[in-house]
Amino acid sequence: MNRELLIARDLKKTFFSATRKVEVLKGVDLTVRQGESVCILGVSGTGKSTLLHILGTLEVPTGGTVLYEGREVFGFSPDEKAAFRSKTIGFVFQFHYLLPEFTALENVMMPAMIARMPASKARHRGKELLHRVGVEHRLNHKPGELSGGEQQRVAIARALMMSPALLLADEPTGNLDTETAGKVHELILSLNKTEALTLVVVSHNPELAGYMDSAYTLLDGRLVAKKTLMEV
Repeated sequence: MNRELLIARDLKKTFFSATRKVEVLKGVDLTVRQGESVCILGVSGTGKSTLLHILGTLEVPTGGTVLYEGREVFGFSPDEKAAFRSKTIGFVFQFHYLLPEFTALENVMMPAMIARMPASKARHRGKELLHRVGVEHRLNHKPGELSGGEQQRVAIARALMMSPALLLADEPTGNLDTETAGKVHELILSLNKTEALTLVVVSHNPELAGYMDSAYTLLDGRLVAKKTLMEV
C-alpha cells in the first residue's frame, strides 16, 4: 500500500455574516495515499469547493489540521505556502481561467515563467504537455479560438507544468457537454495512472466516482465513504 500523502483531520469551516453563522465543514477526516484517485461527491452548496481549497491552502480552516507528508501545511509561513502550492499542487477549476490575451502555449508556460524557469525549458515542457493532453495542434491559438474541451485540456496542461505530486480538480467538467466531459475524465484518470499523479476531484457526477480508487460524499459537513481502496 502506498504511503499516506495528504491527511485532513477534523476540518471545520464556518462562515459569518452580519446575520448568519454557517457551518460548512463540521469535522472532515480524509486520508489520501500517494498515487490514489479520490472523488468527493455532493450537491451544490455542500462545501466541496471549500474543502478542496483548504486542502490546497487557498483557504484557512476554522479548525482542524492538514498534513502533507507529515507536515502541517497551515504552520507554513506565507512564502512557504506559496512555494508549496507552486511546486507540489496543480489546480484545475470548473472555469479554466486562461488568460485571453495569451496563446495556449503561453498560458501553459505561465507558472514556469513566474517561477523563473528558463524560457526555452518552459517552452519545451509546455509543448510536451499540450501534446500529452491532445491539443498540440492548437498551441498558438488564444483561448477564445478554442472549444470548451480544448480550453480545459490547456488548463490541465498548465496545472501539470511544475510537475506537481498532487492534482486538485474542482468540477473540472462542470461546464462541458457529456461527450467532452467524458474525454476530459479519461484524460485526468490516465494521468493519474501513467504519471503516478495523486488526484482529488470534487464533483456532482457519480459516474466519475465509479472509475476512481476511493469515493466519498460530503453530507451535512462530513465525509461519508462510498468506496475505498480496501473494497476494490
